[in-house]
Amino acid sequence: MCNLYRMTKANDEVARWFNAADQLGNANFGDEVFPGYPGAVIADGKLSQMSWGFPLSLKSKRTGEPLKPKPVNNARTDKLDSYMWRYSFEERRCLIPLTAWAEAEGTPGSKTRTWLSRPDSELFAAAGLWRNSDEWGLVYSMLMTDSAGIAAECHSRMPVLLEQDDWSKWTNGSTREARSLCKPWTGELAIERTDQSW
Repeated sequence: MCNLYRMTKANDEVARWFNAADQLGNANFGDEVFPGYPGAVIADGKLSQMSWGFPLSLKSKRTGEPLKPKPVNNARTDKLDSYMWRYSFEERRCLIPLTAWAEAEGTPGSKTRTWLSRPDSELFAAAGLWRNSDEWGLVYSMLMTDSAGIAAECHSRMPVLLEQDDWSKWTNGSTREARSLCKPWTGELAIERTDQSW
């Protein structure tokens, strides 16, 4: 599952790349995006800021009291009909601009970051869902599917990557059309193993 990704392009460049209205202006983001933190998303034809992860409310097993919500930053393609994702999948699909995503590799306690990217495109889109939440305002989640190619060396799941020709089908097409895009990426991927601690 993807719990970290990179977005190293400036907002105006991202807006041009996706032919989207830039609603971010001079807003600053870190080059690396973590669950629960803000990221740039293309929704309704606009480049906007949202928090990465749908809030999941939990209760303490010990006291029964509510706990701080947990960001659910990944939506599995085989769970899109569940209550948590169904309405966003039917009504609120978005594009998540990224330049690479990371997976943890190694033994527990000493895992390192492995970065994956598309060598044919310095900026690309992952499929996402979004909604407005009471807890954190606008939020988004990244869609995950089975891994393929070198991505399968790192993890059993990977983001749903979209060809440029499929961007509008994902955001504006029918649920049937959108579901047809929920498949492993078969194009080339680049892999960069590092000694950065996870």
